Amino acid sequence: MSDTKESTLRTTMAKALTLGMRRAMSEDRSVLLMGEDIGSLGGVYRVTEGLKADFGAHRVRDTPLGEAGIVGTAIGMAMRGYRPVCEIQFDGFTFPAFNQITTQLAKMHARTNGDVAVPVTIRIPNGGVIGSVEHHSESPEALFAHTAGLRIVTPSTPQDAYWMIQQSIACPDPVIFLEPKRRYWLKGEVNLLQPNTPDPFSAQVVREGEQLTLVAWGPLVPVAMAAAEAASQDGRSVEVVDLRSLSPVDFDTLEASVNHTGRMVIAHEAPVFGGLGGEIASRITDRCFYSLEAPVQRVGGYHLPYPPAGVEEEYVPDLDRILDAIDRAFAY
Repeated sequence: MSDTKESTLRTTMAKALTLGMRRAMSEDRSVLLMGEDIGSLGGVYRVTEGLKADFGAHRVRDTPLGEAGIVGTAIGMAMRGYRPVCEIQFDGFTFPAFNQITTQLAKMHARTNGDVAVPVTIRIPNGGVIGSVEHHSESPEALFAHTAGLRIVTPSTPQDAYWMIQQSIACPDPVIFLEPKRRYWLKGEVNLLQPNTPDPFSAQVVREGEQLTLVAWGPLVPVAMAAAEAASQDGRSVEVVDLRSLSPVDFDTLEASVNHTGRMVIAHEAPVFGGLGGEIASRITDRCFYSLEAPVQRVGGYHLPYPPAGVEEEYVPDLDRILDAIDRAFAY
């Protein structure tokens, strides 16, 4: 792959995930996939399409409709030396497996004083704005981030999707891999030789700025980039940070950015109340107290059950709501 044309390709995030899992399975025979309809169908979003034909039904396993059983089985297989990759069909279907994830998967390593590793990757299509019915559009990241022992990552580009799924599968710890479902069809360049950063648990400055740090992750990163561009038309220089890892959080990168810009806005699809943005705001206030020129502003979903598809765009933060938060930060 020394030739540039052979080492890069333009593809969707969904296909980048497929390619990443194919490479992980080719390089490590202990990697196997589990989930509902992931075999012959290729998954609801066709992210596992073609992998059963390539690797066989023994490594791409269609499971019964039972998320608790999927994760529970994966834990046992991981304890016997496999690296299971579980697909939860929709984010709202994660909750039947919540007990297995938070009381077993997250704690097994600590309970055994480090003797037992459980390298399970749980893929979860995350977020909304695709016109789905009830229980198909949720943002449960804060629930998992509150649980020690889980790593949580989410890509925002095909490039990160390709590399971060491989890095997650190789990680010795359990990983919650949140896939922004409304970005599955987002196209971008994928470098097949090198990731953006070697550490999937580090944040990345995706746009440099001078006056305000705008933090987002997963589905809202493209919206944050658009907001930064719109703000520039008003003479405001906004730096955009793609958090990428929700647990652990790369506070060092955030601190360096805020010490430079003096202001911060955090945007996420999940509700503001009890959301991850609150923890980030608190930590940054502690670490950057003398650099901040205004209180940290947060933008997110409302403290309501996720609404019907017809009004979901009123619930999820959009360009205007992020720009309003930027205005509030500059009002001080």
